[in-house]
Parts: sequence; C-alpha cells; structure tokens
Amino acid sequence: MNDSSMPVFGRRRNDGIDVMTSVPLPVMPTEPAVSTNAQTSILTNEQNAAAAAVVAAAANAASVTTRADITELRAQCLAKMDATAVAALHPERLLVEVERLISDLATERRVHLNGREQRQLATELVDDMLGLGPLEPLLLDETINDIMVNGPDKTFVERGGKLVQVPVRFRDWAHLTNICQRIAASVGRRVDESSPMVDARLKDGSRVNIILPPLSIDGPALSIRKFSKKPIDFDKLIAFGSLTPAIARVLEIAARCRLNIIVSGGTGSGKTTMMNAMSRFIDIAERVVTVEDAAELQLQQPHVVRLETRPASLEGKGEVNARDLVRNALRMRPDRIIIGEVRGAEAFDMLQAMNTGHDGSMSTIHANNTRDALSRIENMVQMSSMGLTPKAIRTQVVAAVNIIVQVERQRDGSRRVTQVTEIAGMEGETQLLNDIFKFEVTGETPTGKVVGRYKISKIRSTFYERLQYYGLDRAWAHALEDMT
Repeated sequence: MNDSSMPVFGRRRNDGIDVMTSVPLPVMPTEPAVSTNAQTSILTNEQNAAAAAVVAAAANAASVTTRADITELRAQCLAKMDATAVAALHPERLLVEVERLISDLATERRVHLNGREQRQLATELVDDMLGLGPLEPLLLDETINDIMVNGPDKTFVERGGKLVQVPVRFRDWAHLTNICQRIAASVGRRVDESSPMVDARLKDGSRVNIILPPLSIDGPALSIRKFSKKPIDFDKLIAFGSLTPAIARVLEIAARCRLNIIVSGGTGSGKTTMMNAMSRFIDIAERVVTVEDAAELQLQQPHVVRLETRPASLEGKGEVNARDLVRNALRMRPDRIIIGEVRGAEAFDMLQAMNTGHDGSMSTIHANNTRDALSRIENMVQMSSMGLTPKAIRTQVVAAVNIIVQVERQRDGSRRVTQVTEIAGMEGETQLLNDIFKFEVTGETPTGKVVGRYKISKIRSTFYERLQYYGLDRAWAHALEDMT
C-alpha cells in the first residue's frame, strides 16, 4: 500500500510536504474569548476588578511591612555608627558610607530596598545627624520664604505670599523637639521646659522662633523666616513689583542724604529686606553699628560692627538687652546706628542717638500705617520710665525721625511700599505728617493681582535744605515727577 495514502502522525511525506494528522491532538486550555455579549463583558470586568483589589491589598500589606522594616533598619544603622567618625567625615563622604551601611544591613535582614529607597533613607539619616532633618529640603528651596511647623505631620510654607501645607513629616514629637534643641544649641542658647521660648538664627542668617510646652499646648512650634542667600537690592525689588524705579530713586536719595528712617509694617511684610536694600547706599567710609535680637541684617559695607542681645542664664544673670547694646553703641564712635527692630524701652535710646549727631540711623517697627508707627514709638518711650510728658516725647520724635517707609503684604501675597511719610513738625501737641506718596488700590486683574497708583504730595519737604546740602534736590524733584 502506498505510504502516502496511510494516515501519518507528525511525519513528513517523501516529497517534503507537511501532512495534517488524522487523529485530533489534545488542545491546551486557552483564555476564554471575549464575547460581544454585554453580560459576558460585565462578568469579565468584575473578575478583573477583583483581581486588581487582591493585588492592591497585597501591595498595601507589603508597604506596611516595608515601613516597619525601614524603621528597624534606621535604628540599627544609627546604633552601628561611631559619633567621632561621623563628625570627621565630609557630608558627601558620609552619605556614601551611610548608604553602604544601609545596603549591608538590608541584605543581612533580607529587607528589599531599591537604590532610590536606599539613597533616600541615607539622605534622611545624614540630615538628622548633621542638619535639621526633614527641614533640610525646605531650607534649600529658594522659592520658600517661611517655614512653620505645628507638629510632626503639620508643616506649612509660604510661597509667593501664600501659605500651603507640604508633605514633610517628623517621626514623632521627640524628633521635632530634638531638632528645636539642636537649633538653639548651635547659637549658644537653650530651649526646654524651664526656658521654653527662644529666638535664634541659622548659619545662613534665617531667623528662628521656637516655643515648647507648657507654653505651646499641643507640642513644640517652630517658625523659620528664611533670607535669600543673595543680597536683595532695589533692582530685584522692582522686578518683584515691590516698588517702582521712581520710588527706588526716592529711597536711595533718602539713604544717601543721611535721613533718619523708620521702616514700618506688619509681620512678614518685608521690613528687614527693605532696610537691607536701603543700607546698600551707605557710604563705605562710614562706621555702622547694628543692634539686633537675632542677627538678620546683611550689610555690605566693610566697616560694620554687629551686636546681638543675650538672654539670661539659668541663674537669671548675664542678660544683655537691646537698650544696653544701644547705649554701648553710642560709645563706639558710630556714624550710623541701625537697630534691627524697636520693641521696647530701647526706643528712647534710639531717639537719643538720632538726636545726637548720628544722622542716617535706621530701624524697623511693627505698625499698620505711618501714623500708628509714631504712636507705637511714643508708647515704647514711655516704657523706659523716664517720666517724659507726651508732648516732650512727640517733640523728640519730630526732631529725630525724618521719614517713615510703610511696607505691606497685600491680599494677593505681594509685598509693596504703600506709603512714605515725612514728619513735618508740631502744631500744639499734634505731630504733622506729610505723605510724600501713598499707594491707592484701584482694582485687581482677573488673576487676583492688586493694581493701583501712587498719589504724590506737592508740599515741599522740610528736609529740602539737607537735599541741597548733598546736591540731590533736583534728583529728588525729578524722581517725584516720574511717579506722576
């Protein structure tokens, strides 16, 4: 019989052509075909959803386990570190060594961490050992102006004048307290239950306020006012929209003419930034002495002496307040005295400095407007217990202060010079004020940005003779004309 007519099982014929088998081969089970029927489609989706839920539950369980392992891994890593060796290493080298240690411990404990997770954990540990822990990324972010920590999982920042919460977390209250105490210790101060409040500064000049229980009911509260690493001048303030070129010229002339200037405004309105910008026009040949509670000023002149207050010790001794420093500054042959902020009885000594040949002195004060600034100065002078009458105090203020620059943080988050007022004299017991210019809001843009215009005074300034003495009277007049 011809072989070609017989059934074959996976063999080839002599002509090399494949032949289908005559016996059906077993069929492997396959995925059911997706039916066009609606009911079949719904059942398939439900099955997929159930499978996805199982996978998600497994992933969540794995992540919980991973977090617990990471906590244990962190503790073991810290236990194996030598504090002396850590202090001797450069931060970058320390980061490499810590990452290597984490990798070894993770292998030993069979904790599955990828390279990114190992790097992140190593960075957190190095920040805890050398820096401020979870706050380090926020301090490096130049778009952030303020950092406010209300608890381990409640951290807020200010960006562009707006407060937003950020996903920055401390491990617990003890971790946050440890960071607060480290900040205070870095500047030679202490903060604990017996001394629960402190004003300090970071290495970059940022101002820090810390308050602990029992004064802070819910736990430690930390506030950081950041300062730009690059000095801010009038050009940058003009770019920010804080003032116009004409206003910048007016304030520059005021600084060059050695007018006594008070910068007033609310919290976070930019008073210190404005005074830093104005101080750039102080002549390099002048000797400047600054007095501050926490050093914030960034003067660029070569002849600057910086003084800072000191709190009392545990025994209640050794306190040096702003008034003591102002008095001492008067004995240091200063050309100008700059007080970071007037808060109390040192206001009297500030007026004495301005009235005794230290022209061009500056300070800041918290006030809602220029008229309130004068009232606050009067109240603080009364705190000095000198027994002066209100009229005597007002007379000294008029003789000492030339202009008040009002800065304001407006509702759109922008900071702007809203008013520059001249102290024009006395009429009876009332101080006469002349608004050299004042910002008037006229509306806002569709994006919510405040817009307005400046109203200029046509009254001749009482310090016009000083402008002539420095040869800047015409420049002053031209600057005011440019604002109209």
